[in-house]
Amino acid sequence: MAEQFTFTVNGKTVTTSQDKPLLRFLRDDMGLTSVKDGCSEGACGTCTVGVDGIATKGCVITTRLAEGRTIETVEGLSHEEQEAFVYAFGAVGAVQCGFCIPGMVMSGAMLVRRNPDPSEEEVKWAIRGNICRCTGYKKIVEGILKAAAILRGDEQMDDALEKGDAYGVGERAFRVDVRRKVLGYGKYPDDLNREDYPDMCYASAVRSKYPRARVKSIDTSKAEALPGVVGVLLARDVPVNQVGHLIQDWDVMIAEGDVTRCVGDAICLVVAEDEETLAKAKRLVKVDYEVLEPVRNIAEAKAEGAPLVHESFNAFGNHVVLHDNVCQSRHITRGDAKAALAASAHVVTHDFETPFTEHAFLEPECAVAFPYKNGVKVCSTDQGAYDTRKEVAHMFGWDAEPERVVVQTMLVGGGFGGKEDVSVQHLAALAAVRFGRTVKCKLTRQESLAFHPKRHYMYGTFTLGCDEDGHLTGLDCEVNFDTGAYASLCGPVLERACTHAVGPYTYQNTDIRGFGYYTNNPPAGAFRGFGVCQTEFALESCIDLLASEVGISPWEIRWRNAVEPGKVLPNGQIADCSTALKETLLAVKDVYEKNASHAGIACAMKNSGVGVGLPDAGRANIRVEGGRAVVYSATSDIGQGCNTVFLQDVAEATGLPLEALANGECSTEAAPDSGTTSGSRQTVVTGEAVRGAAFLLRDAMLAVEAGRAVPEGPVRAKGDGKTITYEDGTPYEGLGYADGSALVAGHGIHPADPRAALLALEGHEFGYVYFEPTDKLGADKPNPKSHICYGFSTTVVVLEEKGPNRGKIKEIYAAHDSGKVVNPIAIQGQIEGGVLMGMGYALTEDFPLKDGVPQAKYGTLGLLHATQIPNIHAIYVEKEHLLPVSYGGKGIGEIATIGTAPAVQNAYHQLDGELRWRLPLDGTPYTRKRVWGDERLSVLKEDAGK
Repeated sequence: MAEQFTFTVNGKTVTTSQDKPLLRFLRDDMGLTSVKDGCSEGACGTCTVGVDGIATKGCVITTRLAEGRTIETVEGLSHEEQEAFVYAFGAVGAVQCGFCIPGMVMSGAMLVRRNPDPSEEEVKWAIRGNICRCTGYKKIVEGILKAAAILRGDEQMDDALEKGDAYGVGERAFRVDVRRKVLGYGKYPDDLNREDYPDMCYASAVRSKYPRARVKSIDTSKAEALPGVVGVLLARDVPVNQVGHLIQDWDVMIAEGDVTRCVGDAICLVVAEDEETLAKAKRLVKVDYEVLEPVRNIAEAKAEGAPLVHESFNAFGNHVVLHDNVCQSRHITRGDAKAALAASAHVVTHDFETPFTEHAFLEPECAVAFPYKNGVKVCSTDQGAYDTRKEVAHMFGWDAEPERVVVQTMLVGGGFGGKEDVSVQHLAALAAVRFGRTVKCKLTRQESLAFHPKRHYMYGTFTLGCDEDGHLTGLDCEVNFDTGAYASLCGPVLERACTHAVGPYTYQNTDIRGFGYYTNNPPAGAFRGFGVCQTEFALESCIDLLASEVGISPWEIRWRNAVEPGKVLPNGQIADCSTALKETLLAVKDVYEKNASHAGIACAMKNSGVGVGLPDAGRANIRVEGGRAVVYSATSDIGQGCNTVFLQDVAEATGLPLEALANGECSTEAAPDSGTTSGSRQTVVTGEAVRGAAFLLRDAMLAVEAGRAVPEGPVRAKGDGKTITYEDGTPYEGLGYADGSALVAGHGIHPADPRAALLALEGHEFGYVYFEPTDKLGADKPNPKSHICYGFSTTVVVLEEKGPNRGKIKEIYAAHDSGKVVNPIAIQGQIEGGVLMGMGYALTEDFPLKDGVPQAKYGTLGLLHATQIPNIHAIYVEKEHLLPVSYGGKGIGEIATIGTAPAVQNAYHQLDGELRWRLPLDGTPYTRKRVWGDERLSVLKEDAGK
């Protein structure tokens, strides 16, 4: 008889003969999906449970080791504990993507049981093994402390906060998804199982272990003969074998005779009845490779006679033949940089280098697909449902009928840009259509690390000049990006890196050249900051060098050059009335000057919206269903809280309470295309669409109250930030964009009884499209509008000046111009999380490669832990004059990260006089041993010199 293991789970005695990780038993056998699988290697803490009252990672303890023990998950906490953590985490803003939260709650709960009144440092120590990439930990620490205070009776819960009695724009709004994320019952794709889909089977790709190798043969016969294997798919089974966000250069699977381009390329897709059989079958697939020399870096990609990573690709309907390894290039000029620099009183030139870095979102990629109507439905974790639909439809050859693919975005466990490309969605869909079954396809953490796009490696040379008073005169720079094996979003990232390389200043002479190169490294693509983190690090470091040359302070040189309303940015766009860069400088002036000998400062700007002449519309429908106004928008909330913002927009426009509002299904079938969650655009672009639809609803509610007739069919309108018309072109009189202090005509007018008016509109729908045109780069016109708006920030980093902690970061002050603050709770967490991510980029994070092969595991990426965080001060600046769209709000998601790394570098420069030109910074208390060293760097510098 098989050995039996008996233990209790949430008060229930269970017995099993399976000796396997407790994580898998709790999820797969007991259906306790609050226990998340973030890495399965003991590094992330998402699977933390209580074992005999001690917080323990469920992936490192087995059912054998659990014998006789008492196991608790979030589901098993007392009602009082659950309610305390839900309220506390919601009240302080501790929840963003939510994937780490049940594990954080368990670590906190186990601590509070032992120590009802813990200190801040004790809380940080208790969660030291739990990673969070969204919040910066500060709000989670505050949440655990508040929960402890509630449980010991020192604080009371305010029911009105979660209920949302005050839920308009500017209110401290309790996120709409807090409860389901804290208690762990919210569904991410991997939480879907056979209880949801009884016919579910499992798929996973056999992937190349070589960055560049010819696939000589693929033998799947033994795998296909294994009982429980549904089938094995090869490249020949894919209708169209190349996908890609903008450029179709990414093979779905590598065919026999073709060459792999990076580690992780899919060779074949194995489908089996269960995950154990799937793993066995993958090991039975035999692939014969001819290993080839990879293109390891930019220098090798540029070398004469270098092998081509790609010989051609398809883009925008055109077939492009390549003659070198340049994937994309940009050349952006204004004025005469050469002449301006020649006439400058002071000029500095320096090389800079930044590494590949990994998003390290807590939720690995996963998708569940099944046959649906005349096509397929995909339940996905991604950043744009319609983008995923487009790519999956292209793979099937359904470009003319993309609606055959329905994509539903589930809860998303973090993205930061890393989930803009398809990863497993198309593979799950392919298997679902081929075998007529529900198919789950997910990446292991190591597969995710190896294969999804990273932040681009960059090296470049910057030359910056100023006059004798420190006024900037001109910039000349060339930046080189390693985009790895596939284009992903290389073009837009490179473009944003170049357009923002000038910084938020007022000089007019620039010559910026950018190149993105194919190599056999893992692909690079979108990552929070979208190329701007790299170039702003270089520019802001140069500005400090110029300040020293002129003999003025780093704060002063930025103040003299800072853009303000009416002044012209280096791209020719006139700064609008909402521009508040100088206000952010003033917000940190005193703290900087008080600590100038050991503090660093940096300014940053970041666009909101896609801009540069490309179509970028926000769309939203509001449907009255079941007595509630339900917002439908195919917008991925990846943790930033846009779903909550949208309901705040509706509450502000209509006067409705939260209980009368809801978010509808985020899918391509139920909701209009609202664009990708990228470019800090959702609060502004889709937020304005939601607001417009809400005002249409508000007008109908007023009509009901006044006894006037309401149209029976859907009411639809569109606006461009200046005028509004109905769908048929008729001017709309009830709502208009206004100049000056009024954001919108009619703002603040609500029905006397909003709930009663809403009930009378059951079944009615109101839709709005917001599209504000922008200009292409280099447009020859007055005030060319590259983007609808920009956010601005100033960051100050203060180091310990003396003693044993000399050089450690003591405090970070991050002052942000983000327009109207829609939700003060949310913006603080966004800033703190972005700052900590930027601090990791500056000091510890890296994604080392050896001959194109990733060397890191999740636990060795250099991610900062709760015990390492400094005191972060999130400061937001609001001006009286705001933009006339989205109640004046701007995006905060990306800019929160950008200014930190240069401010950190400048702080060390002030402390010891050494300019550190590469990230992560050398010679700090945080410096880790580099996996690759000076040999590679010297090759790059030699190449740059040439």
